[in-house]
Amino acid sequence: MILPVIFYVFLTCAVIQIIYYILFSTFLFGSKKVENNITEAPVSVIIYTKNQAESLAKFIPLIMEQKHSEFEIVLINNASSDNTSETVASLAKKYANLKALNIENNEAFWGSKKYALTLGIKASKYDNLLFTDMKSTPVSKHWISEMSEKFTSKKTIILGYKKYQKKNSFLNIFTRFENLLTAIKCFGFTKLGSSYMAFGTNLAYKKSEFFKVNGFINHMKINAGEGDLFIKDAADRQNTTFCVSENSFIQTDAPTSFSKWFTEKKEERLITKKHQFKHRFLLGFFNFSKLLFYVLAATLFFFYPWGIILLIVLSYFLVQYVVIGISAKKLKEPQIIFFLPFLEIGLLLIQISIFSANLISKPDHWK
Repeated sequence: MILPVIFYVFLTCAVIQIIYYILFSTFLFGSKKVENNITEAPVSVIIYTKNQAESLAKFIPLIMEQKHSEFEIVLINNASSDNTSETVASLAKKYANLKALNIENNEAFWGSKKYALTLGIKASKYDNLLFTDMKSTPVSKHWISEMSEKFTSKKTIILGYKKYQKKNSFLNIFTRFENLLTAIKCFGFTKLGSSYMAFGTNLAYKKSEFFKVNGFINHMKINAGEGDLFIKDAADRQNTTFCVSENSFIQTDAPTSFSKWFTEKKEERLITKKHQFKHRFLLGFFNFSKLLFYVLAATLFFFYPWGIILLIVLSYFLVQYVVIGISAKKLKEPQIIFFLPFLEIGLLLIQISIFSANLISKPDHWK
């Protein structure tokens, strides 16, 4: 009697997973390219830095090469202890459209990135804001134009894609897979009118949206999640969209250490606990049903007609391969599809490890 029950639970999990992937895939379809405006919207590019003097001299000229008719760079130096201030001053003299902002520590917001960003946003000249950081590089000279083109009278928050630089290592493939799956969920939820996160290094929104929710006030004491938690407060069904054209991508250095990447994922997991309940439930149910699917599939292969189980498993993999395969092609993530089952199972195990690790200890600023 128990075996049929287990089978139907397994079948239900397979159906749930297939439905999730079909819903996620909606971001791939139905988006028409907006006609170029006669005049491009002016943009303030907000860049945060702290103790990165050596990188600044190389990074800022790359942004200045952007082919956009009118933009400024608001460079926020958050209480750096190296010679960043001198480098920023030198760059400000060289580029007329660079606004330097040196933030001093204070007792209320000691070292707070969100406090520094708030001052940068207030100092910006234009209403259209585009965020990135020193670790990221636009893949195209049309990044500003591609992202800002999505602004309309109704769409005031634009989610962009951040990709990892491709390298020949399994860690690189694995982290790119996790990043791709995150993007699929991010853009899929947004397409369905329920945004829950953003890639903070490639995010645009109107200054008016920032002030409408009083900026980062609801999570100022959490020194992380400035993108995700802003989306939680500000995004709704009407005002948020995404940009997945290749010229809009930001590329960042890929993780070179599993331990550092694992620590980053632990912090991101803590951020998800601050999301709305419906998003925590839907994402948690996605992961739980996937784990249950694999566990029950492995069990039923030994106690149930294996041909039926194999057919269900293959049906699941077919849908998954199609959705992730098309998404990987759209977001320019080669190789991932060839390792898919192993990557997914490995990611499940790591998610369990992250959940367990966060139960034992939390970063200091979360305590």
